[in-house]
Amino acid sequence: MLGTERPVYVYIISLGCSKNFVDTEILAASLVTNNLGITDNIDEADICIVNTCAFIPPARVEAEENIEFCIDWKNLQPFNRKLIICGCLTQWDGAAGYFQKYPEVDLWLGIDETHKITEYIGSFFKITSDNKTLFNSAPSFLYSHNTPRLQLTPPHYAYIKIADGCNNRCSYCSIPNIRGRLRSRNIASIRKEMKGLLANGVKEVLIIAQDITAFAADVKNSENLSALLKEIDSIDGDYWIRLHYLHPEGITDELINTIASAKHIIPYLDIPIQHASDKILSKMNRKITCRELNEILGKLRKNIDKLILRSTFLVGFPGETAEDFTILKEFIEKWKFERFGVFPYYPEPNTAAAGLQNKVSDRTADERVRILQELYEIQSQLFNENLKGKSFKAIIDNEEDNYFSGRTYMDSPEIDNKVKIKKRKLFGPGDFCEVKIEKSSAFELKGRIIL
Repeated sequence: MLGTERPVYVYIISLGCSKNFVDTEILAASLVTNNLGITDNIDEADICIVNTCAFIPPARVEAEENIEFCIDWKNLQPFNRKLIICGCLTQWDGAAGYFQKYPEVDLWLGIDETHKITEYIGSFFKITSDNKTLFNSAPSFLYSHNTPRLQLTPPHYAYIKIADGCNNRCSYCSIPNIRGRLRSRNIASIRKEMKGLLANGVKEVLIIAQDITAFAADVKNSENLSALLKEIDSIDGDYWIRLHYLHPEGITDELINTIASAKHIIPYLDIPIQHASDKILSKMNRKITCRELNEILGKLRKNIDKLILRSTFLVGFPGETAEDFTILKEFIEKWKFERFGVFPYYPEPNTAAAGLQNKVSDRTADERVRILQELYEIQSQLFNENLKGKSFKAIIDNEEDNYFSGRTYMDSPEIDNKVKIKKRKLFGPGDFCEVKIEKSSAFELKGRIIL
């Protein structure tokens, strides 16, 4: 394929969120099903592929750093090695700024083209400067249970992306411009994918999309998120279902009842709230008020036992005053979110908020981030201290020198707290076990396995 009879090996770098990671798994499956090898040693590779994120400036900086790293790698053998950049950065960069900045890149692929990557690899020597950038300005691809996918997470947990794209049009967000309009899978396909994952040993399934509460809103049938959850929860087995990215506007009484009565859906909900000031919520086009947020959170706390709430907050939005920030801080203190992240606002090109007046200075935004991060550490410390002496079901993720590293239902992989577990025979990565918490810090627990 590349002028050699030996096998062709590919090194993959996946950046960004779990939704993008699923795209990487589909990309990887396309490679191996077409007889290309995957290596974890870049020096062995003939091709390097970077699946990028472009959501905010730090993500684009990370993409640039990885592209430049790969260009250095390529230049060591400039006539043999190939570099492909795919995903969100290609889709975001419609003005061709990055394409011109990095002429060393052999091929730029958009979201719709990524799953067909082997077709383009096979045509490398036919690619010219006129056709080295390929992307559909309105992405339409949506994978199904029949789409080859190579699971790259640890064997015991996996993501299922139930939809792609978004119709919410929050004024600060570039996702609809990058990923396109909402495209939902059907329940039958998702159930088949989930059964296959469980049969292969997966113990924790993370349901993801830009907004899972919008599931099936783009199709005219009776399907919705509640119907999907009931269907997949009915599958037999010992496993967890974890829910990520629920727009609060889409949380209905039906959905709350479905989660509360489910056998496998753990009481952990990731609900990006962003703000609590009505003025800022309106400017953000969040389609919800602070009063409605309080009502929804009250229902969730009341009806879902031992609920863990994760959220995301955005500060420094244009027009955010000290009073608006105080409203947000008091809101967070009131609801005592067990897990949350906070980010400064970045003006994203081609979004409605980019043209708003009354900008907040970077210094002020950064200070507000610092204040909320300190609040989170205090709240997390207090919450974790109250866990000492209590027992929880935990899943073991990996084995260290003298302990296991795992998580309770309260923590999602890669983003939340971990629990260090004293080793005990008969247990290992992927196993569920009962753990009694003995020590705690702001972001870590320590415990031992009990029978």
